Amino acid sequence: MNLEKALDRLKEQGYKYTGKREMIVSLFAEEKRYLSAKDVLTHMQKEYPGVSFDTVYRNLSLFTDLEILETTELEGEKKFRFSCSTPHHHHHLICMECGKTKHIHACPMEHLGTPFDEEFSVTGHKFEVYGYCADCKNNSKANV
Repeated sequence: MNLEKALDRLKEQGYKYTGKREMIVSLFAEEKRYLSAKDVLTHMQKEYPGVSFDTVYRNLSLFTDLEILETTELEGEKKFRFSCSTPHHHHHLICMECGKTKHIHACPMEHLGTPFDEEFSVTGHKFEVYGYCADCKNNSKANV
C-alpha cells in the first residue's frame, strides 16, 4: 500500500477525504512499522491539538476495514501498519521493540497438509513471529 492507493481506496468507497485522514495515512506511508493508536494520536496532536483518541481509533478501524491497514497485537495492545502491497502470500517477523517487520516467504500451512475435516473450511490464516531486530536486540528490554 502507498499513500496514493490508500486515499484512492477511501474515495472509491465513498468516504470523505479530510486533512486528518490524510495525516494518518501519510504517517503510515512514512513509517514502515506497526504503530499504536496512541502513537498516531501523539503525532496528530501536533497539528490537531483537539483531536480525540476516539477519532483516531475510529479512523484506524475504518482503514483496517478498507484493508488500507493491517493489525496485530503486541504485548496486549493493538498495533497498525500499512497493508502489504506484496502480491504473493507471506507472513511476518515483527520486532517487539520498534515494530519493524520483515517478510517470511515460507508458510507453515503448506506443511500441515489437510488436517482439517469436512466440517471446517479454512478461509484465511495469519502467522507472525515476534522477537527483536538487529537494531533493537542490544536494548536492555530485549535482553531480559
